[in-house]
Amino acid sequence: MPDTPETSLALIFAVAIAALIIYVIVKSVRVIRQQQVAIVERLGKFNKSLNPGPHLLVPFIDTIRYTLDMREAVVPFPPQGVITEDNLMVSIDSVIYYQVVDPVRAAYEAQNYIQAIEQLTMTTLRNIIGGLDLERTLTSREDINQKLRTVLDEATGKWGIKVNRVELRSIEPPATIRDAMEKGARAERDKRAAILIAEGQRQSQILSASGDRESAILRAQGDRESAVLRAQADRQAAMLRAEGDAQAITTVFGAIHAGKPNQALLSYQYMRMLPMLAKGDSNKMWIIPSELNDALKGLGSMTGAALGGPTPGGAYVDPDAGEFTAPEKVDVFAEIDKQHQRDEELTKSTVEQAVKEAQALRNKPI
Repeated sequence: MPDTPETSLALIFAVAIAALIIYVIVKSVRVIRQQQVAIVERLGKFNKSLNPGPHLLVPFIDTIRYTLDMREAVVPFPPQGVITEDNLMVSIDSVIYYQVVDPVRAAYEAQNYIQAIEQLTMTTLRNIIGGLDLERTLTSREDINQKLRTVLDEATGKWGIKVNRVELRSIEPPATIRDAMEKGARAERDKRAAILIAEGQRQSQILSASGDRESAILRAQGDRESAVLRAQADRQAAMLRAEGDAQAITTVFGAIHAGKPNQALLSYQYMRMLPMLAKGDSNKMWIIPSELNDALKGLGSMTGAALGGPTPGGAYVDPDAGEFTAPEKVDVFAEIDKQHQRDEELTKSTVEQAVKEAQALRNKPI
């Protein structure tokens, strides 16, 4: 078929119609993403809201005016200068967590709800901080957050927005106030450190004094027990020496009397001791004592008695004279055992008393 002008015009018209149809279809079909809501206006008036998914619109009549995100959003606001009750300027940096709950109201009730929230936050902060001094402002963040969230939630409810959380990220006082606060905090820390050091030294001195007192008490008790034990040992040693001397004297005395000595034997022993007096290199002369005559007389008497004759002076020696009875023996070891038992009981009671005194000192409140 020959290509005529009428045919070319018809072809162009068909292509234009097809393009228009495709354009209309494209404009009619809209896909809304998850967590988004679209506001549709028909001829400039609100018609409906579109939920996530595909939708058909009337071309050239229906228009998607707003597309709102329904997820929770975070909006940080720049630092704002606020005057406290004690006329100090502080800079407060805040952040708000909000969520669109009514997309229609959010689209039509406020021209710019983010800016509206920011301005409302600034004015509310000024009202809240204006009734607090600097110290309460720095220590009452939770109360400020709660009050601010309550006011914002009430004001933004008619805009279809819910304020979930409000946080004050930082509260910056003036530099001079910060320096003064740092100096005060440093002075307070130094004061607490000095108090703790002094308290530690006091406790250490008290414990040292208590330990010295207990040590002195124990040393004194030890010295007393040592002195008592030494005295007892000296007494027992003296008793043992006296017992030994007594036993030796008793043995010698008994042996002598068992032999029934008489004056003649004593005189004979006296004569035997005379040569001992002459011994020694330095002895040039020695004097015979006057008792020598008595000793000789005794010796003569012993000889006469042995021969059966009379002794000088007509007297005879009685061989049965001088009978001896030994004294009662003292049991020193039994007395030492009794004393040892008494010492053990005394030592035990002393140790128990020292332990009780030490526990009482330890439990005594400081």
